[in-house]
Amino acid sequence: MSTAMNFGSKSFQPRPPDKGSFPLDHFGECKSFKEKFMKCLRDNRFENALCRSESKDYLECRMERQLMAQEPLEKLGFGDLMDGKPGAETNS
Repeated sequence: MSTAMNFGSKSFQPRPPDKGSFPLDHFGECKSFKEKFMKCLRDNRFENALCRSESKDYLECRMERQLMAQEPLEKLGFGDLMDGKPGAETNS
């Protein structure tokens, strides 16, 4: 009988991933950004404060390709690197 496989009537309820969890970049869409960031870290003895621009570029790539949720860069700690964003570009 197939009743042995019915261990309960609970059904699986899918939920979104936890904040900070995002899909792997299986197709290498942001690999060049990741490599620049990792090179910067190695060149600067893993002092991540010196590689914030590369980190921002990498996260922007991931958001543009929907490999992570869209978040305002200010919320991710890059407000000081925004140079006239969001919205329209400014003329210098």
